[in-house]
Amino acid sequence: MKLSQASRFVGRVGLRRIAGLAASALLVIAPALHAGPPPQAGEPATGTIKGRLVWAGGSVPKPKVDVAKDDAKVKDAICKVNPILNKDLVVDPVSLGIGDAFAYLLKPTGDYSATEKALLEKTPEVVIDQVRCEFVPYTTVIHKDQQLTFKSSDPVGHNIRFSAFNNGSVNQMLAPNGKLKFAIKKEERRPVPIACDIHPWMKGYFFILDHPFAVVTKPDGSFEITGVPAGTQNLIIWQSSKGYVNTGGNKGMAVTVSAGQTTDVGQITIK
Repeated sequence: MKLSQASRFVGRVGLRRIAGLAASALLVIAPALHAGPPPQAGEPATGTIKGRLVWAGGSVPKPKVDVAKDDAKVKDAICKVNPILNKDLVVDPVSLGIGDAFAYLLKPTGDYSATEKALLEKTPEVVIDQVRCEFVPYTTVIHKDQQLTFKSSDPVGHNIRFSAFNNGSVNQMLAPNGKLKFAIKKEERRPVPIACDIHPWMKGYFFILDHPFAVVTKPDGSFEITGVPAGTQNLIIWQSSKGYVNTGGNKGMAVTVSAGQTTDVGQITIK
């Protein structure tokens, strides 16, 4: 091989090797799956936790009817306009998702002051309504610094009854279309059941926390907790008929959160 031909050969080999190295480098620096925008300078590093609560117990349970439409045993007409279904365990027959469960962090670590401030500015008040003799929403998350208000959109009287660990007990009448503001003293250790003694099927839950990392699962069972400080956090899923359904029980399941990324814990099942 002549010198000029050898030079051209070495040059072609060198270019192919350089191209291969460049491709490898691109693979190395490619962003991770579910990555989000990096935090701005001075902002705490945060990520997202998501997952889904699903039924894995065979045939889907049919919801129990608490009040049938036009039930002759129920005196208030507003209560029997539509059937009222029991919400202890509602399974979506298509997605098998379970809604109205609490997904929250246990004693979160890191700096979340900005997330907390944003929540309180956006939603200073949380309202639990009574609509056609049902608590709406059935499950409610509240920060201890938010205003909790009970109201009634019904033209009939109700009462609010609950007994909390840290906030005392309440048993008070609520006039038709009335309002009752409740002064929160402290966070609670677990969800608090609420009831109406006038209409004994009426039930719901609220959960008071001292941080902003709590949501209620959607009808398809999905949940997403955003703005979580990076690091190891403990996730709890609590469902009214089953209690703690996550691994680790009331101590929570350990979840590693990376800055700018979404950590998917997958499906958490109830049987």
